[in-house]
Amino acid sequence: MNFKKISTLSALSAGAAALLAPVISFAQDAAAPAAAAAAAVPDKGDTAFMFLSTLLVLFMAVPGLGLFYGGLVRAKNMLSVLMQCTVIAATVMIAWVAYGYSFAFGGSESPFFGGFAKLFLAGVTKDTTAATFSQGVVIPEYIFVMFQMTFAALTPALIIGAFAERIKFSASILFCLLWVTFVYFPIAHMVWDAKGYLFGLGALDFAGGTVVHINAGVAGLIGAIMVGKRTGYGKDMMAPHSMTLTYVGAAMLWVGWFGFNAGSNLEASGGAMLATVNTFVATAAAILSWCLVESFTRGKASMLGAASGMIAGLVAITPAAGIAGPMGAIIMGLLVSPICYFFVSVVKNKFGYDDTADVFGVHGVGGLFGALATGIFASASLGGVGYAGEQTMGGQFMVQVQAVVITILWTGIGSAILYKIVDIIVGLRVPVEAEREGLDLASHGEAAYHN
Repeated sequence: MNFKKISTLSALSAGAAALLAPVISFAQDAAAPAAAAAAAVPDKGDTAFMFLSTLLVLFMAVPGLGLFYGGLVRAKNMLSVLMQCTVIAATVMIAWVAYGYSFAFGGSESPFFGGFAKLFLAGVTKDTTAATFSQGVVIPEYIFVMFQMTFAALTPALIIGAFAERIKFSASILFCLLWVTFVYFPIAHMVWDAKGYLFGLGALDFAGGTVVHINAGVAGLIGAIMVGKRTGYGKDMMAPHSMTLTYVGAAMLWVGWFGFNAGSNLEASGGAMLATVNTFVATAAAILSWCLVESFTRGKASMLGAASGMIAGLVAITPAAGIAGPMGAIIMGLLVSPICYFFVSVVKNKFGYDDTADVFGVHGVGGLFGALATGIFASASLGGVGYAGEQTMGGQFMVQVQAVVITILWTGIGSAILYKIVDIIVGLRVPVEAEREGLDLASHGEAAYHN
């Protein structure tokens, strides 16, 4: 039956129409699920976009982050950093498909835990779909699983830069596995799942200001303190052994970050393009800002400073990537570098903690600034997408404060407990002799360079 012609029934007698009404009603009810099923077919363009975004986020972790951190340590510890980044990512990928996806997005009604319904990807097939931000637009659930998997794999690897050059390889892997289980997965659920506690509060985090950067930054600070300073810290020369590799790694992170931010839109639409332009301009502004600050304070702008500004800008814009306007993104980039510079050059020295790669000073502080600034620059009057419902700038800012405080407490307390557990089980630090020899040889029996 051609239902487009049902309107011709108006020409029928009232009696005939009455007789046909049940048939028409049944046919319409039967057609509704078919129409819904047709509307739920994933768009191939969005699917390809998410596939590329997923590969870009993987590129951030392997090899981008490894090279960035590796260049910042001494030559004798280069391979240890590469190994930790690689093996942590691989470990978390397995944990994600085994239980992490379920813990974060398992469909539970709990505001803190995703549940057990999707353990080992139960119920996830090539035909199941995940919703995007647009009504009726879906993508294959497998690509959503993989995209979120790369986030989960990258985030704990960020932490290890805070205590690089002195932690046991086994300790770093065990800690990160426990950390994603008890810290990352619950925070991801709270922020990004529709049933999550912070999602319910209305917290804005487009691509991971709280979930990724504050989460990892605070865990890194706790780790730097609990693992302790490197042997000879403050006395021996501990300058980065290769700013060239650090620059290569930072550049890879910037390229990969487009998958990180634009991909968080979950579809190739205008929202993804807004995230893309913001990822360009906020990062560029932060690089220039860091160079200016160094020029005024040190008399010279350094390559390390430019790379640090690059990462600070990327971190700051992450929670606001698809929310702030381009001019707001530039302002965020300009502001974040002086703040992070102050923490890595003044605060760290004042308190004396040994954060090898400035994980807290850049990721933690930059993420905190970005999360709070998102509440401001989301305003339509400042070029952002605007607030939901009757929300005001002040109200949204206070929601962002709550999200930041809850994230800091959750990761701070949870990380401290997990570091202690790992210390009891395998011990956190390598022996002093191994540290002096270098972790490449002591832990892995090989060297990055041969004279």
